[in-house]
Amino acid sequence: MAPATHRVGPVPTATATAHIDAPRVGAAVAALDRAGRGRAGRRVDVPAAAAGEAAEQAAPGRESAQEHRSEQGRPVCVVDATEAPARRAAARYADVALVRAASSAQAGAVRGQLRADAAESGRAGRRPAGAGQPACGPGRRRAGGQRGHGGGGPRPTARGPLYRGGPADPAELIAAWHQDGAADGFRLVPTEPRRDLERLVNATVALLQHRGLFRTFCAGSTLREHLGLARPAGRCAVTGGAAS
Repeated sequence: MAPATHRVGPVPTATATAHIDAPRVGAAVAALDRAGRGRAGRRVDVPAAAAGEAAEQAAPGRESAQEHRSEQGRPVCVVDATEAPARRAAARYADVALVRAASSAQAGAVRGQLRADAAESGRAGRRPAGAGQPACGPGRRRAGGQRGHGGGGPRPTARGPLYRGGPADPAELIAAWHQDGAADGFRLVPTEPRRDLERLVNATVALLQHRGLFRTFCAGSTLREHLGLARPAGRCAVTGGAAS
């Protein structure tokens, strides 16, 4: 997929354990990053029981034997920071922190904690971007009954707000949470990709673009540029400017 696409950022999940083979995982992500010309990332699944040690083992840049000259400096590191034990690891290492939240207040509180922890870890200028996570499915349009239960609008679930209805509802949530400062971005999870992706891309995204809340073109070529993340300084970075 990586060499056949131009904008998609492939981000595989690596479960972090105390015995993770960091060089092997790093080599695999580096190969993906090369194939995609700087569009790869790595999602570190940090078990709550071993959050600190696991994150230390999986931290970006530890696989020194497998260093490569990435066009984005190094692959993007993503950590699910929904559970409290993983937040310190996310604040210290992650470029993007995922948060499943039921409300903008909850998402904003976690975002604030992540930023404070990042500053305490010496990353005040490189805080992780927080991404809220609503799930989306078309379902049936509202035809009476309670909003959010059987029609459009949000339904609280363990995965975050679940939408069943038209494409405008997720756009409304994103606009409202953005205005509240609850998150830096959003990860939309289609419940059935074959059915839902077309509606999200061609309808929900179009509504957000009309409001000026989603880009209409990609100025850069790497995953970091797509996400608006700063290029990291360090031994894995390519010298000179970003690739065009």
